[in-house]
This record gives sequence, structure tokens and C-alpha cells, in this order.
Amino acid sequence: MTKMIQCISPVDGQIYAERPALSLSDAQAMAARARAAQPAWAARPLAERVALVKAGVAKLNEMKDQVVEELAWQMGRPTRFGGEFGGVNDRTTYMAEIAESALAPMVVEDSDRFTRQITREPVGVVFIVAPWNYPYLTTINTLAPALIAGNTVVLKHATQTLLVGERLAEAFHAAGVPEDVFQNVVLTHDVTEALIGARAFNFVNFTGSVAGGQAMERAAAGTFTGLGLELGGKDPGYVMDDADLDAAVDSLMDGAMFNAGQCCCGIERIYVHESLYDAFVEKAVAWVKALKLGNPFDASSTLGPMANKRFAQIVRDQIAEAIADGATALIDPAQFPEDDGGAYLAPQILVNVNHEMRVMREESFGPVVGIMPVKDDAEAIAVMNDSPYGLTCSLWTSDPERAAAVGAQVETGTVFMNRCDYLDPALCWTGCKDTGRGGSLSILGFYSVTRPKSYHLKKVTK
Repeated sequence: MTKMIQCISPVDGQIYAERPALSLSDAQAMAARARAAQPAWAARPLAERVALVKAGVAKLNEMKDQVVEELAWQMGRPTRFGGEFGGVNDRTTYMAEIAESALAPMVVEDSDRFTRQITREPVGVVFIVAPWNYPYLTTINTLAPALIAGNTVVLKHATQTLLVGERLAEAFHAAGVPEDVFQNVVLTHDVTEALIGARAFNFVNFTGSVAGGQAMERAAAGTFTGLGLELGGKDPGYVMDDADLDAAVDSLMDGAMFNAGQCCCGIERIYVHESLYDAFVEKAVAWVKALKLGNPFDASSTLGPMANKRFAQIVRDQIAEAIADGATALIDPAQFPEDDGGAYLAPQILVNVNHEMRVMREESFGPVVGIMPVKDDAEAIAVMNDSPYGLTCSLWTSDPERAAAVGAQVETGTVFMNRCDYLDPALCWTGCKDTGRGGSLSILGFYSVTRPKSYHLKKVTK
């Protein structure tokens, strides 16, 4: 019997979209079409592939009004924020601009006797398993370089953002990318794992939970399929004694609360030098109290519902446990219109927290942040590293050398100074520890979806 995949809207708790999942045989046929289409796609000139990818993104931009409305229904982001088009456009443009140099042969020798060089070859079929929290941005990180490099792509999007893959496929096909070169699919977990285990794909890029990443590794065990995994995070901010306090509050609290805290590199814990701690907390509370939680279609709403009520319950449980263990909640939930166990969750700031509490150690992925005082850089480094995750850290200081020295000791993928919650397409997006492995964007993003191939051509026989 065909299994239906349903997106339950956090706005009203109703089924917003549902699609039938492919059977295993249909999924195998889909993967076979992707593999058959890849050589001809790779044979097209690089400039042509670049132009088609850029045209696909341009077509997506034409759907902006529809996309923004659908995102609000699917995962609750307020429409006032206008979707993800700025980042999608910037990342696509940058990867297109560097494609020729990133994919150019590394020539060791080109003489009358030898040609020796290393080329970058497409891996073949790239499988993207995308998350719901930034569904267009996280997809484009791999989709653009994969197609540009000459791979075919199969996209499986999260249930919560079921329509995103359809919109991307619609846009790219309208721009001229062949249907078998970029396919959007709806799959169950068991069919997904069966395809990976059968070597249907040459590279799998997964963004999601640690448990999901472990399932991907198990499915790929023994196949030698390449994996790129961006998993959980518990990103810290550290406010040093010489920081611009107002700027730190504004950026770090936005990093903690934007998108209802559902950001891969959102700020989930903050450490403040003891000399600034009281002032930081006071300003942070005022910042959060100025938010408005409400229907994402209301132009005055700055905070929408979490994507699913079960995600909100995880955060509620973490907050309740922390309070029971001695933490102090500084925001009165009565100031915000919660829906009593549903997806609408009041933001929260916790103090008197410690690393024995789940809210300071496990990923929350919601509008809550714990704030702790520290006495110096050494203590800040120790608590920032006291985590199973390592995606980003945000350091606030007027001294770049100090930031670099502290950042060198933090176990993380990206070090920010005086900013947070941002992806620079010229820099590799990567993590360490349970955050995963691999990298996207930058020149290294092309290396993830290509393989090196060496040529040693001897032009003489003696």
C-alpha cells in the first residue's frame, strides 16, 4: 500500500500538504534515470551548466510570493522576513563565479615531454537529504555546486517542508535543467536506506539530527559512498570584558531567537565576562520582551510558531527540567500567547544554569538560551568546549588578536568575531565532533562533489 507523507502545519495543526512516497521499485528506477543522465550532463560545457543553474535560481525568485507563503504554512516563519532569497542568490552567485578556477586542472607539468595534472571529476549522482529549518538555503549549498560540477542530483526534502523540493524542481526544469538531471523525490526512511545501501548514489549530503546522521552512516556502511553530514549544534557566544555590549546583546539575542531558535548555527548558550554579566542579562531580557509571538501571516509578528508541536515540547521539557534543578526563568510566558502544548512557544532566558542541565548541553533548537558568567578567557574556552558539538562560536571583543587566540582553542567549525548566525559562501561551512563531517560552500564545496583524477601523459617513448 502506498504510504502518504504529510506536512502538518504549525500554524493551525492541520494537514497542509501530503504526497505519496515512492515504492522501492519506483525509487530504483528514479535513481537509474539519474545515473543514465549524468554523462551527458557532465559533457556539457561548464559555462552552460553554470548558466542553467543561475537561470534556475532566477526562476525560483519569480516564485517569491508563493514560496514565502508556503514557508509560513509549512514551518511557521513569519512572512515579514521574506523567505531565503538573499542567501540563495548570494551563494549561487559566488559558487558560479569560482567554478572555473575551482574545477580547473592542477597542472604539475606541461612540457614537450610530459603532461602531468590533476583534474576534478564529478562523483556521479549526488543525493541531498535536506532539513526543514532553512529548506532553500541548505539545499542550494550542495545543489548549486553539484550541478555545476557535472553531477546529477536527487533531492529528498524533509516532511515538514514537503513543497520546497517541488518548487526547486519546478524552477530548475523551467530554466532548462533536464528532469532526470535534477529530481525531487518523496521517500520513506526504509526506501532511502535501501537505495544508499545499494550504491544508488555516489555522494550523500545530509543535514539533520545526530541520530539521522548515524542512520546514514549505517546505511552506507561498506559501500564506500561519500557522506557529508551537518548534524546537531549547541553554538556558544562569549562576550569578553572589552565587548561592545549593545551590539553583543542585539546580535546574540537575534541569533538565539530568530526563526524561533530553529537555526543550525543559532546561539544556544551565552557566556559573559563577570564584569558585564548583569548589564548583559538586563539588556537581553528587554530585547526578548520586545518580541511579538503570533501568527506568521501577521506583519507585526517577529516570532512565529516552532515547526512542529513535538519540537516545542522538547524545549518546554528542557526549560522545566532546568528550573526544577535551580535555573531561573527571566521571561514570563504569560506575556506571550502560547497555545498550551502546541507549536507556539514563548521565548525564554535562563540564568543560574550549569552544564549539568540538558538545556546547556543538548541541542534545544528553539527560542531558549542560557546565560552564564565567566571570569576569564580560560574559563570561557573550557565551557565552550564542554559540548559534544562544534559548528560555530561567536566571540565579542574589540581585539582581533585576542579573538583569534581564543578561537584557535575552541573546538568548532567556524569562529565569528562580533557577529553570529551567518554563512559566508567564500568560507567552508563545516563542523567537528557530533556536528558531523565534510564541508560545503567555498572552493572546498566543489571538492565535496568531485573526485581527483590524475593524468600522467608521457609524450615521448625514450
